[in-house]
Amino acid sequence: MASDQFVAALPFVLRWEGGFVNHPKDPGGATNKGITQAVYDNWRRSQGAATQSVQLITDADVQAIYEKQYWLPAHSQELQTPLDLVQFDTAVNMGVGRAVRFLQHCAGCSVDGAYGKNTADAVAACDQGQAVIEYCNARESYYRTLADKNPDLAVFLKGWLNRVNALRAQAGLPGFERRGPPSVDFGDAGYIRKIPDLGVSAQYDFQS
Repeated sequence: MASDQFVAALPFVLRWEGGFVNHPKDPGGATNKGITQAVYDNWRRSQGAATQSVQLITDADVQAIYEKQYWLPAHSQELQTPLDLVQFDTAVNMGVGRAVRFLQHCAGCSVDGAYGKNTADAVAACDQGQAVIEYCNARESYYRTLADKNPDLAVFLKGWLNRVNALRAQAGLPGFERRGPPSVDFGDAGYIRKIPDLGVSAQYDFQS
């Protein structure tokens, strides 16, 4: 059964993942509620079911995929709120490996992508409110650097920044307090593009 923490965090992520898209500049191809066709195919096979269009994905499968492939591998359940949401949302948009590295950087420990005792101890000892601020700042910086280095990705920048600012608001950071119902602006592309994850041995690849 899904934890209360996960159930509380999932709606934010789903709002920003949107519905069905198949953007020509997105190598991920057909995607529904943030789940690519390839991820959905692998999930169906792991459950002993025949593959089908991701347009037909059920809410139950969406929840299970997000919990098993993003929330738990990113160790979001071990973090306090709202850092758990920041970690989970980063894992979904930027990959679990990169999310762990962001967390390690903001907690002030060795950045190697391996979430072990040293990382857990550093997270427990850090000022988690400050870590949320630094984490969101590092994520924004990464988005801007990515768009600067690859002009083809500039079309996604507005949506990326809108998402991280909404995350700041959801986390209650000063200057980003929500006023009224949360709004979703996917930016110029009409959806939020995912960023491919890092490999296991990849180096720390962002600026803060």
